[in-house]
Amino acid sequence: MRRTVWYYTVVCVLLIWVGACKENEKSKKPFVYFKNYQRTFNDLNDRHLSSAKRLGITPLKSSEDLSKADRNLKEIKSCKLFQVDKLTHSEPYLVPEACDLLADIARNFKDSLYQKGLPSHSIVVTSVLRTGSSVKDLRKSNGNASANSAHVYGTTFDVAYTRFKKDGRKEAPEEKLKSVLAEVLQDLRLQKKCYVRYEFKQGCFHITTR
Repeated sequence: MRRTVWYYTVVCVLLIWVGACKENEKSKKPFVYFKNYQRTFNDLNDRHLSSAKRLGITPLKSSEDLSKADRNLKEIKSCKLFQVDKLTHSEPYLVPEACDLLADIARNFKDSLYQKGLPSHSIVVTSVLRTGSSVKDLRKSNGNASANSAHVYGTTFDVAYTRFKKDGRKEAPEEKLKSVLAEVLQDLRLQKKCYVRYEFKQGCFHITTR
């Protein structure tokens, strides 16, 4: 008698578990890729500059002038939220509003990956504050670099969409990571927290705080 009761109890538990799994499978939605990057993220330079001039510092001539900035600048360093790339033509400093925006983007990106069941990754920051001298050096190697860039105000940073730092052993497809990052940026953009331009040749999103 006890064996019979035990047997039916196990069978019932298994049936409930299988049913729950099937319900979860039904509730899962297929991954939808973001579309029209260039059409969506088309905030032109004048928008970036308008916000940068309103919130940013007076442009600096060189890195030696960082301590003379007329607004407080915060240094950004690689952390659990994001990775700062090896910077060759910029300095890792931003005004507080831009620092907060960067943290929001990085945090929302990780949260979104988790919700979609994707492995954890960190975004990679590829360019930050540029000085007059670094802009000149950059233009020697990159003819597309603008002399009139929002980067000189400490309000603007670039985030790669072709490179991400995996936080564990598992790695997600690059195109899926790019798509999730785009969703995060569009959400913040619609909240009027930033301007974003899709940089096709540079492989990054050009972002300015609002």
